[in-house]
Amino acid sequence: MPNVASTLDTGLWLRRLTEAPGNAPRLVCFPHAGGAASWYQPFAQYLNGKAELVAVQYPGRQDRRSEPLIDDIRGLADEIAPLLTRDRPLHLLGHSMGAMIAFEVALRNEPDHLFVSGRRAPQIVRDDRVHQKDDAGLIAEVRKLAGTNARVFDDEELVRMVLPAIRADYRAAETYRYRPGPRLTCPVTALTGDADPKASVDEVELWRERTSGVFTLKVFPGDHFFLSGNRSAVAALVSGEIPSA
Repeated sequence: MPNVASTLDTGLWLRRLTEAPGNAPRLVCFPHAGGAASWYQPFAQYLNGKAELVAVQYPGRQDRRSEPLIDDIRGLADEIAPLLTRDRPLHLLGHSMGAMIAFEVALRNEPDHLFVSGRRAPQIVRDDRVHQKDDAGLIAEVRKLAGTNARVFDDEELVRMVLPAIRADYRAAETYRYRPGPRLTCPVTALTGDADPKASVDEVELWRERTSGVFTLKVFPGDHFFLSGNRSAVAALVSGEIPSA
């Protein structure tokens, strides 16, 4: 039986979605605004045995619903970075808001590889203020991006449950400002959809400025949540970039 021992303490913040031999890489995934660790569960079938797939669970949702929300990207990174042990190769993948958290974690605890998805480079600023809209406006924005099952917003009780976390996440993403500093040295792979209204291909390509290491841009068919329609292709790409030791 393969050795699957891991020194990673999943605790409140981390959810282990797959097991893998002790020499296999660890891929830590960061959800989008309003998302939860379970959003990455469908990727488990493609990575089981190849990588230890771990997803971050932000406070204020699902089993952490009663905890105070954190509406600051750096505050989230400060909590997560110290938890990531280096007992095996460490790789980070973040989608949308999760890409910014993964990047800030990488600045604190540089991984072997950083994958950023569905997010413009951090030095590109947009004056978005969705988090300041009323509930109806916020719900309309989320519906438009199709990142959350639209049926959730037909249930008033569920809306009351998830809307505070969505608003806090949007506030975190929209108020984040990059602070110039040393570049990463690890490889960075940027993924984007060819029809993403939140991140143009040109804006995503500028992630190359954030590392002195190898940079790769991969464009998939799809909109902001292109990952959902390209899971097998994305998993194959990631697996190819993070071979087992």
